[in-house]
This record gives sequence, structure tokens and C-alpha cells, in this order.
Amino acid sequence: MKHPGFWKMLTVAVFMALLGCLQAQEHQGHVSIILLGATGDLAKKYLWQGLFQLYLDEAGKGHSFSFHGSALTTTEKGQEFMAKVLESLSCPKDVAPPRCAELKDQFQQLSQYRHLKTSEDYLALNKDIEARVQREGLWEAGRIFYFSVPPFAYADIARNINSSCRPGPGAWLRVVLEKPFGHDLLSAQQLATELGSFFQEEEMYRVDHYLGKQAVAQILPFRDQNRKFLDGLWNRHYVERVEIIMKETVDAEGRTSFYEKYGVIRDVLQNHLTEILTLVAMELPHNVSSWEAVLQHKLQAFQALRGLQKGSAVLGQYQAYSEQVRRELQKPDSFHSLTPTFAGILAHMDNLRWEGVPFILMSGKALDERVGYVRILFKNGAYCAQSEKHWVTDQSQCLPRQIIFYIGHGELGSPAVLVSRNLFRPSLPSKSWKEVEGQPGLRLFGRPLSDYYVYSPVREQDAYSILISHIFHRRKGSFITTENLLASWVFWTPLLDSLVHEVPRIYPGGAENGHLLDFEFSGNQLSFSQQQLEQLVPGPGSVPKPSDFQVLRAKYRESPLISAWPEELIAKLANDIEATAVQAVRRFGKFHLALSGGSSPIDLFQQLAMGHYGFPWAHTHLWLVDERCVPLWDPESNFQGLQAHLLQHVRVPYYNIHPMPVHLHQRLCAEEDQGAQIYAEEISALVTNSSFDLVLLGMGPDGHTASLFPQSPTGLDGEQLVVLTKSPFRPYDRMSLSLPLINRARKVAVLVMGRMKREITTLVSRVGYEPKKWPISGVLPASGQLVWYMDYEAFLG
Repeated sequence: MKHPGFWKMLTVAVFMALLGCLQAQEHQGHVSIILLGATGDLAKKYLWQGLFQLYLDEAGKGHSFSFHGSALTTTEKGQEFMAKVLESLSCPKDVAPPRCAELKDQFQQLSQYRHLKTSEDYLALNKDIEARVQREGLWEAGRIFYFSVPPFAYADIARNINSSCRPGPGAWLRVVLEKPFGHDLLSAQQLATELGSFFQEEEMYRVDHYLGKQAVAQILPFRDQNRKFLDGLWNRHYVERVEIIMKETVDAEGRTSFYEKYGVIRDVLQNHLTEILTLVAMELPHNVSSWEAVLQHKLQAFQALRGLQKGSAVLGQYQAYSEQVRRELQKPDSFHSLTPTFAGILAHMDNLRWEGVPFILMSGKALDERVGYVRILFKNGAYCAQSEKHWVTDQSQCLPRQIIFYIGHGELGSPAVLVSRNLFRPSLPSKSWKEVEGQPGLRLFGRPLSDYYVYSPVREQDAYSILISHIFHRRKGSFITTENLLASWVFWTPLLDSLVHEVPRIYPGGAENGHLLDFEFSGNQLSFSQQQLEQLVPGPGSVPKPSDFQVLRAKYRESPLISAWPEELIAKLANDIEATAVQAVRRFGKFHLALSGGSSPIDLFQQLAMGHYGFPWAHTHLWLVDERCVPLWDPESNFQGLQAHLLQHVRVPYYNIHPMPVHLHQRLCAEEDQGAQIYAEEISALVTNSSFDLVLLGMGPDGHTASLFPQSPTGLDGEQLVVLTKSPFRPYDRMSLSLPLINRARKVAVLVMGRMKREITTLVSRVGYEPKKWPISGVLPASGQLVWYMDYEAFLG
């Protein structure tokens, strides 16, 4: 009161600040949002409501809006559709009905339908937006184009936007894209290249709506806010496994045309569940609010994923599916689809944090319940001497310890984050999440809800409403970049290719599935828990089953042949290798084993790793028969396959492991680096007479073996022990043991599997010694034994 000048100055300052805020709000600019495919199911169910929610959140904060619905339907029908949809929009519960009616009316006034097809249509839209901005004395902030259309329409729309409807200088452009983003790596690359010719990366927002689900969106903030508890727990030493699950009760009826192209892996696992996996597994950036850092760490998580093999998956198909396909797609009565409607996948991360921790991804249609969740189950080494009735929930270490991000539906019916009380009391943002009491009688994963700290959203929000808000506010961490998209397809495409002809297990659907789809894992292998006897040949009468056949012994090219069904064949070969190893160690004190790369021996490696505890690994030297000229950590490296499927599971002294030196002086297979000569000298120094105790080979469909190829004389004769060769397949440059060195071995085993090998098996059985045409025909150990191991499909077709 004694300083009136001070109060006057303060009043002026506050007034100016308020005026500045008002002016800032007034001048934040006009935003045009164009919804393409505005009359489709997605738009009707989610997108218009999401746009309305954006308007509710942003109205009065400085931006002005206009909303344009577009489709290929006529203007009259489009306007009629939009009127119905806009009338059905709803407000959150905390908005009073009169205020809601007022906001709905405003939104309807700002929304209009227009036909957009030709470049002239887009040019007209552009002129209308510019005229409105000028007429109302506004300036344009930016435009959002939401592509709620099939991917085949992307290119034409993108071309029209780029040429006729881009905003002027100073205004931003954001284009929103819905999955599917291709069906394999090649198609995704083509689509990305096409879109990249029209839009910059920062302008594209690829939507995976699971990233907008509240429990999923909470994973990174939860990890960040609970670092002090999780820093020591979130790793292979404490985590037993991670489950990422999405179950549906509905089937694919009415969508079989889509499902026949994509199936459950492309529809759910390659995108939704893989994105969640990266959020759980990625290294936590220092600042989780930096979307650039988040996306970079997600990419690193993708790159750490170990390649999937055929044995990493189990597939199912509900019983009525093929009939639905025949009816909806007019297929003949004899048609039976191989498209999976259920899949379980076992994934691993090849990094120090997660090495050895199984990540289980599972999704399916026509299952017993609708539910989605992420479950991190922690190891428990505790034993409690008292009986369970004396265990105290928040103290007993014998109770299961887990963190669950409950995505929705199921027993809880809504999103939630749950933490076992014997772990820690978590911290969640109080403005958006609240702690709730456990419902009496409700159990989750075998435990009463009272065993957990349970948090649910203060206000439940639809995923699309959240993502549309993130698009508006340029929060790109909730979307999929081109780089991350392609990294995901690099991970999934080899598995999808390997499963093309795989027959899925048939299941009845719903509660009748019983335990038919239960699966279990051992090492890198996934298999159904229940064996299902399936009819091999349709028709009346008794049908032979694989178990009816014993191991068949015969001759092939004058050498012993062992033939059986794949499982029995691999078991027999593994037993024979172990017997040879034990005998060699008993006689010479060590066992020198040379192994081929490729896909054929993977099952063998896994069998040796998991089922042969008497194998003398401590006295075994492991060599490579051939190697691709790629870095040893590259997924295509034979050594990387050996490491992933065998070496990391057995205790071989590191100095007994001999990878081929294909990567020297930061170069790959450069002749001047003399990598082949170095490997030959190492063999001569360590292997008596350069005679391996056992060499395991395969046979390619063209008759090649090791990396010795038809019409290429390198390595087929002469004195070189190790050679550089050229393959007709990528990667073209290879290193290989020579045929003369292979023929010095005490024993050579040739493993041939699969129906694709039937033709070459028949051909090679008839030819003589012609290694230049069929290198495999040159395998004739000088003083050792040659044994052929063939499964029935390769041998009998």
C-alpha cells in the first residue's frame, strides 16, 4: 500500500502477459483435417469420434479447424452418411449435456463432405482452404490427411496431395497411414519408396492403434518413473519370461479375403505385438519424452532380435475357416486353406540384458476369451518353510512376482497396470491413473486380485482419440517410422517364407479348444503340448502314421543310407555324432567336428544342445565347412547360426571354436588378406593329417555341397585346403573347405531333408563321379566312411 507505483507496474505487467497469451491463442493458425475413406467402417467406429475428441480438447486454445470427409461415394450419399455419424458422436461423462450439444453443433458446422478423386478435386480443395483462411483473416498452420483407405490407393492419393494440395510455405503437412504396410519385406520396401517420393519422413505418421491403447502407452512412462526399482530387475538375471498376448473370440467371417492374404502373423504379431515387444525390451533412453531417442532405441531393439526359425512357431486354424473361405471367395469344395488363424511365437533378444529370456507372442481368432495383456514374470528362487496359508501377500517371496500391463477386456474388462505386492509399490502419474481396490473373488493368473497393486485410468480413452491428439501435437514416438517398419519385416519375412506350406493344427473354436492349443518351449524350439494324430491320406481304410515307420536302412550311391521321418532322423544323426565324438576322445583325446551352415542342420544343432548331456564338449573342436562373406554377427553368417542354436547352449572352450576368417582388416574375403590360407594353416596345425573326425554336409537343390557350386571349378581338386568361391545366390562371396580336404575326413555325414530335395536326390542317385556338374557327387572319403541321412520326403517324395 505504501508503494502505489509498484502495484501499478505489476498490474500492467500482468495485463500485458494476459494480452500476450490471448494474442498467442488468437494467432496459432488454422488446421484443416481431411479424412479420406470417411464413409468406411474404421471412420464410422473410431475416426470421427477421435476427430471430435480432438476438437473438444483443443477448442478455445487458439487454433481454428475445418474437417473434410472424403470418399468415392456421391456427394449426396456422402453427406447423408456424415450427418448420421456426426449425430451419433458422444462427449466424455464430465461434459454437461447442454455443453456437449453446443460443441457437437459447432463440430457439425465445421465438417463437410466432398468427393476427392482427381487432381482437379484436390486442387479445388486447396483453393477452398486458402480462400477460407483469407476470408476469415487467419493464417494456415497446417493440414492433416488421414488415409483410411486400402494401401493400393495410397500412391494416387499421395501424388494428388503432393502436386495439388500441399499447404503453402510456413505451414506443415502430416499424412496418416493405416496398416497393412506391405505383406513382406519387399512389398514394404516398395510402398515405402513410393510414399517417400511424395512425402518427407517427418510428414508421415504410420498408425499402429495398439500404441494408443492406454496400458501399452504406459509401458515406457512406467519404466521411467520406476527406474529405482526396475534398474536392477529388468534383465535376464531376474526375468523368467515375457508374454505378449492378444486373444479374440470372434472369427474371420466376412473378412476372409483380407485374412487369406495376411493371416494372423501379419495381421497382429508383425505389428501390434512386435511393437509392444520393443517397448518392453528396448534400452530406456535418458529422456523418454524425446520421441527421436525413443524411436532410435526401438530400432536398436529390432536389430537385437534373433532371427526366427520354423521351429520358433506353432500354427493353428479354427475348424470352420476353410468352409468360410470357400463360401466367401467362391472356392471349390476341394479347397483347404493353409492360412493360420492362431500363432504362438518364441522370440529371443541377442543382447546382454535379455540373453536367454523367452519372449512369447501369441494371438488367435475363435479362442475362449477376448483379452490382451503384457506379462513380465520374474524368477523366484525362494522357498518358504511355512505352509501357504501363513504367507503374507506383500512380504512372502514365495508368491509369484509379476508386472502386468492389462490392455483390456477379459476378467478385468478395462485397461490396468498390476504389480505384485511382493515386488514394490509402483509410481504412476496421479492425474491420469488411480489405484483401485481388488474385486472380491476375482483372480488373475492364478492369484486373487488382492495380491497386486492395481491401477486403472482416471478416464478411459479410445486408442484412436489418443493417437489423433498425438498427430496434432507432433508426438512421433507413438508411430512407426520407415526404418522401424523395414526392421520389423526383416525380422518376420524369413519365418513367413518358411511357413508357406506349413499345415496349421485344426481347432474347433471357443471353449471346445480345451488344451489343444497349449504349447511349450525348450531352447529355441516351440511345440504343441498335446500331440494330435492327423490323417495323412484322405479316404477310407487304415492310414499309416509317421510312428508306423521305423528308421530305414539301405544304400545310396553305394554308401550307407539312413532314412526316417525328420524327428527320428535328427535324433539318429545326433546319436551317431555323439557316439563318434566319444570314440574319438577315448582314442585321441579330442574330437574335430566340421559343420555346414544353412537351415538344414538347425534342428540337429538344437537336438545336440538340448538332449545330449554326455557329449564331450570340453574336448570338441568345432570348425566350419563353409561361410558366407559377411561379418560374423550378421544374421546370414553360418557362424551366427551355429552360435544361436548350439554354442550358446553348450560349454565348448572358446579356444576350441574356429570360425572362418572372412572378415579381416575391415574387409570381407579379400584375397590379399589370405583368409583361406590362414584357415588352412590353422587346420594343418591342429588337426592330425588335416583329417577331421567328422564332416557334416548338406546337399543343395542344384547338387552343391559346402560352398562348392556347379560349373565352378574352384575347390573341386588341387592341393588347396580352403578356397574362396562364388555362389549363384546372395551373398555371392563364400569361403569353403575344398573337396580334397573334405575327402580326408574319417567320416562324412550328408544330411538331406525336405520335399524340395526329392528331384536332386533322384538325379544324384543316377550319376557317377561328376563334381563339376554336381559337386556332391565328388564326396568320396579316401579312407573314411560316407553315410547319407535323408528324411522320407527327400528320399521317397
